[in-house]
Amino acid sequence: MHKILHFILKLIASGILKKYNPDVIGITGSVGKTSCKEAVYVVLSGQFNVRKNVKNYNNEIGVPLTIIGAYSGNHSLWKWLGVFAKGIGMLIKIDYSYPSILILEMGADKPGDIKYLLSFVKCKIGILTAVGDSHIEFFGTQNKIVAEKRLIISKLKKDGTAIINKDNELAWAQKAHVRAEIMSFGIHQESTVHADDILLLGREGEFGLNFKLRNQGTVVPVFLPGIISYQHIYAILAGVAVGVVYNINLVAISDLVKEYKGIVGRTSLIPGIKHTQLIDDTYNASPISVKAAIDLLLTLSIKEGAHRYAVLGDMLELGKHCEAGHYDVGKYLADKRVDRLIAVGERARDIARGAKEAGMKEEYIFTFTDRDEAGHFIQNRMRQGDIILIKGSQGARMEVITKEIMAEPSKAPELLVRQEEDWLAKKA
Repeated sequence: MHKILHFILKLIASGILKKYNPDVIGITGSVGKTSCKEAVYVVLSGQFNVRKNVKNYNNEIGVPLTIIGAYSGNHSLWKWLGVFAKGIGMLIKIDYSYPSILILEMGADKPGDIKYLLSFVKCKIGILTAVGDSHIEFFGTQNKIVAEKRLIISKLKKDGTAIINKDNELAWAQKAHVRAEIMSFGIHQESTVHADDILLLGREGEFGLNFKLRNQGTVVPVFLPGIISYQHIYAILAGVAVGVVYNINLVAISDLVKEYKGIVGRTSLIPGIKHTQLIDDTYNASPISVKAAIDLLLTLSIKEGAHRYAVLGDMLELGKHCEAGHYDVGKYLADKRVDRLIAVGERARDIARGAKEAGMKEEYIFTFTDRDEAGHFIQNRMRQGDIILIKGSQGARMEVITKEIMAEPSKAPELLVRQEEDWLAKKA
């Protein structure tokens, strides 16, 4: 049944792309895809008719739905028939409002995912955000992950543009497989588009990132209100690179990116109970992204006597690298001298073990298998001025803990991930 659905969606989406011929910007990578998509959208939407994936529509069903401009029919045959009817209608008649640019995030959970999407989606621009160990359980080796992810840039025609993160060694190495024009982005000074003088500071009572944006000798100051993670800068830089491709003035771009809000569940700063601060990074997790979140935790200043907590859940889909990946995160956390560790889940016990063996005092390490129990424990331990990082893979459902300790849980629907009814009904 799924194969039939995939076939019909592919057939309709392929026909729409051929008929309307929009520019397609494809985005993939192990981390940062969704943030990158949002940044590209912010840069382009002010001057072009643009469409992006909604929610997590980045797979063999979601990408065609984005091309059609429809939502999933889920388990309803009638809703799917409505989706097909809309797509066929667009092929019969001309939809003069169809976007001139599609921004398509493309996920790869297993070998062949990107290859399948590119079999009917032809990109003008391909963006490779970073390559790590995400989903390695289903790929087996990192080399297979790399081979799949690089298709987004290696399949580009000569008149296309590959935009690659120069700071990520694995991603940047893939330039050898590209025949299109190459642009780079990053903190690396030789990147086509790069940022420096990055500071986290308060302005008018609000935290934000301040940095200098540079491209081909032009320098523009940028302030991103409400954004606290340096990782968001990579999304912004990729968006800037796309803006440069479309000949948007750098000063204009610097004004546009101020509208970038980030994504819920990705290093969102949320007030916690007892006058604390929470870094909610519960959308997903991999070793590379957890380490980045730990770095962020250490960047934020705290009052004397307050503590930094890392509340870390299981990282999933690591396969044979599961134990080593969790252990390495624990070691990293101890080496960085995080004050307290609360590990939640069976796999996360290896985070605790790694931290302990790297020298973190056992009295500062706490392990739980039950998420609710961990939430109540943290609630009792927190003190004014503490900063608490909460992070884990989607299946770990660590947003439940964030909701337990946030100052205004009534705002969970707008501030946290997975607050839809179908998610809340699940018992993970």
